[in-house]
Formats: sequence, C-alpha cells, structure tokens
Amino acid sequence: MTTEEEEIVTWVLNRLPPGWFDGPPMVEMDQEEILVVGRLPDPDGGSPTGSPVRPGMVRRFREATREARVRIAQEAEQRFRRRLSWGVETAGERILFTTLSVPVMTRLRLQERRVLDTLVEAGVARSRSDALAWCVRLVGRHQADWIRELREALVRVGEVRRRGPQ
Repeated sequence: MTTEEEEIVTWVLNRLPPGWFDGPPMVEMDQEEILVVGRLPDPDGGSPTGSPVRPGMVRRFREATREARVRIAQEAEQRFRRRLSWGVETAGERILFTTLSVPVMTRLRLQERRVLDTLVEAGVARSRSDALAWCVRLVGRHQADWIRELREALVRVGEVRRRGPQ
C-alpha cells in the first residue's frame, strides 16, 4: 500500500462512527474512487455469513447512516479529489449503495470486438461495455494472485522512484 493509500484508509477509519460495522471495513481505491464496504453486525448474534441476507436490515442501515455517509463522502471528495462510495457485506453477499461507473477508452481490434459481441449475442452480457467488464472480472478472479503480485511490485517501484537520485 502506498503512503497516500495508507493516509486515505486511516482518514476513512477515523471518521466512521462506532458500531456501524462488525470490525473495520474494507477500503479499496483507484484514481477516481474510494470504496468503503463494511460487514453489518448480525442482529441475532450468530455468524454474519451463516444467515440469509435481510433486505430490511440493509435498507435500515442505509437510511439511518445516509446523512453521515454523505457528509464523510463530501469531505473525502474535497480532500482527496475522488468520489467515496459505500457498500455493506452481510451473509457473505456484497451490496453496493453507490459506485462510480467510469468510462474507459479502449482501442479494440476486430477479433477483440468479436469476443465481446459473442458474449452479448449469447446473453452473457447486455452490451459491449458489460461484456468487457465481465472479461475483466473473470481475469481478476482467475489471475488474482498474479495481479496482487504485480500491484505489490508497482508499489515498490513507486517507492524507489520517490527516493530517486537527489
């Protein structure tokens, strides 16, 4: 994790009211967005992954925390120049309240577009954009270890660049 990412995580964790989540939330980020996803406490005291999702519980949490979440998100956007999005985890399911959908410029050749069109025609995706997102999720899932190693290497490269020659 870079120094900037550590600063953002610390900042977010210091602004969350106690009791919102069962343990510290996951804070993920890229250049445009900070995503905070916390596990909701199980009201029955059992395992949060062992019971079915309770839509009413998620809805009540979302409504009860809306004003504070909006305030924290506005502060984050002013400070870090990134949108702050929210979500929860309950019963092993991730439910996102607000997230960015950022357009990405691509230059795909015919063969690559054919792959996307096949996914659309087969009903796997609604559009080329959705098909491309599906492909990225698939690669992320099947190459997670390699991508994690690559990210760690990039953090080290960034540290070496910062220390660079004086």
